[in-house]
Amino acid sequence: MSTPSADTRRVALVTGAASGIGKATVELFASRGHAVVAVDVSERGLESLNRLDGVVTVVGSVTEEQVNKAAVDAALEHFGRLDTAVLNAGTGGTPPLESPRAVENADRIIGVNLRGPIHGLRAAIPALRASQGSAVFTASVAGLRGDPGNWAYNATKGALVNLVRAFAIDYAGVGVRINALAPGLTRTGITANVTSDPALLAAIERRIPLGRFAEPVEQAEAIWFLASPAASYITGTTLVVDGGLDANLGILPLPEP
Repeated sequence: MSTPSADTRRVALVTGAASGIGKATVELFASRGHAVVAVDVSERGLESLNRLDGVVTVVGSVTEEQVNKAAVDAALEHFGRLDTAVLNAGTGGTPPLESPRAVENADRIIGVNLRGPIHGLRAAIPALRASQGSAVFTASVAGLRGDPGNWAYNATKGALVNLVRAFAIDYAGVGVRINALAPGLTRTGITANVTSDPALLAAIERRIPLGRFAEPVEQAEAIWFLASPAASYITGTTLVVDGGLDANLGILPLPEP
């Protein structure tokens, strides 16, 4: 871990950093010369990232205002600035609507997937305004369509898509760009129940025009683009990275290769 007193690197903050898309994003940004503050509720999951040059870690839940403030403070204390906030932390596990604790369980999902990014942007905005930086929210193709048995997750990810539009309008005037990534099916912990079942995996992959799940680094590359100067005129949009899944109505089988 490197914490020089006069660090000139660009600095990113990544939540949900211990696994999946978040971990791939930390590794990609660090490999390309960024300093990174990696945030996750799993201290053990962050251990491997602590060994990367220019990465500092913050353990805690993004549902807590103080954790988000501590992450921004860590960026400013160690590196003197913050250029990008990747508000990626998320959770699934939607309960059946009529189950006894359905609303309480949905509140947990709302807390991580919606309340967390709101806290994260609120904490980061002063530093992003100073750097003329950007924020990237991780939404989902589940926020663009509905899925059976996934109502709470669908609702939170759909809310993020419109939240990004609203925040982008609010902060464009001070030079802060705000966008969302909508990943399709990606090999992460959230999809492990699918990817571990060969028959189910094959059935789902037949619905994806590119014929496979994404790797986390492919989503990280899209986040890199949205945060980079190459996207300097992009704000308030949601970049769909799903192998063509959302383009496919799904009524007819896909053409054979």
